[in-house]
Amino acid sequence: FPQHSVPARVAHQMIKDELALDGNPSMNLASFVTTYMEREAEELMIEGLRKNYIDLDQYPQTAEIHNRCVQMLANLYHAPLGEGVKATGTGCIGSSEAIMLAGLAMKRRWKDRRLAAGLPYDKPNMVFGSNVQVCWHKMCKYFEIEIREADVSPDCLVLTAERALPLLDENTIGVGAILGSTFNGEYEDIKGIHDMLVEQNELNGWSIPLHVDAASGGFIAPFISPDLLWDFRLPNVKSINVSGHKFGLVYAGMGWAIWREKDDLPEDLVFHVNYLGGDQSSFTLNFSKGAGNVVAQYYNLLRFGFDGYRRIMEASMENADFLRKALVSTDLFTIVDKAHMPLVAFSLKDSSSYTCFDIQEKLKVRGWIVPAYTCSKGAESMTIMRVVVKQNFSCQMAKMLVQDILNAVTALELHSRALH
Repeated sequence: FPQHSVPARVAHQMIKDELALDGNPSMNLASFVTTYMEREAEELMIEGLRKNYIDLDQYPQTAEIHNRCVQMLANLYHAPLGEGVKATGTGCIGSSEAIMLAGLAMKRRWKDRRLAAGLPYDKPNMVFGSNVQVCWHKMCKYFEIEIREADVSPDCLVLTAERALPLLDENTIGVGAILGSTFNGEYEDIKGIHDMLVEQNELNGWSIPLHVDAASGGFIAPFISPDLLWDFRLPNVKSINVSGHKFGLVYAGMGWAIWREKDDLPEDLVFHVNYLGGDQSSFTLNFSKGAGNVVAQYYNLLRFGFDGYRRIMEASMENADFLRKALVSTDLFTIVDKAHMPLVAFSLKDSSSYTCFDIQEKLKVRGWIVPAYTCSKGAESMTIMRVVVKQNFSCQMAKMLVQDILNAVTALELHSRALH
């Protein structure tokens, strides 16, 4: 622990100099997390940092803003809410916390059904694809849920109804489907998985719900693919998580968990706080946090509205399409994404002389952060690279990136020839 104090400007400069060693957020094409917000939003976030978001009685208007966000998202995802009915949901640190909350709710509802039927409840399991984000494994490990993971394959990198079906049984607390895979941005066939579940529930007398991990796609599909059936329009979709800090365009630390109806969140998991004569429910793993992210999310919802989000996502999709076509024109890469999201995933056609990992290292020299990684279980032989096209990734940046990739390939080819 430091023994002596230093002037504020000295401490500030010391830390600023050290942080200069970090990568440039604008050139971080690996992360889905937002790296640009408007100045007005940043000012609101700074003001909100002084408020503890959980102190509902002291900051009732912040709580009201939180509830408005939940209501707006529930409406966006077509929750079957009657006139004047409050939506059921909560803000979280991110989708990781939201998924854990949804998992707890599914486990408790399953346990309650088993208890009511006089059946054992000691072997809960959860079904999802091997392409899930690591938070799914954390949730199962932390809450003692057996992981039933379906392998993917090089020709299909996501969960399908056919892959999920043999993993189901009476102890399955739920199935997780992804709207926007971390690996290649692909939307899983959520309606297909949903319909299979409905059929199996009817055949076997089960009540297995479907949870949709819309961490990435939840702020894209409603604006780009409004007719796609993936949300609460499907009756067995009982909960959805979405990351406000991804395509919701808020800085890191904002996620949302939304339930279809009040009954889908067991009441005994909810804590109630009474303030100003009203009842405020609380269901979180986290406790204290600043209110800045919630306020920033509300700002974006008001500032952009449906039309604004649509324009932003359309522009990002166009920039992703430009990058995709530019990479194809080099004749070096195979595209492995499905153009569902503003994300471009690609692999080398020929990796005998150099690999995607080599290209990744060369791009780092230019300041680009472009990840190379092997795919999940069942497709480990595939190595791909991924570019997340965020709001601040322009067409000009795409041109520069492609040129730097070509320069990297040229250097690697020269090095390979020199060795042989």
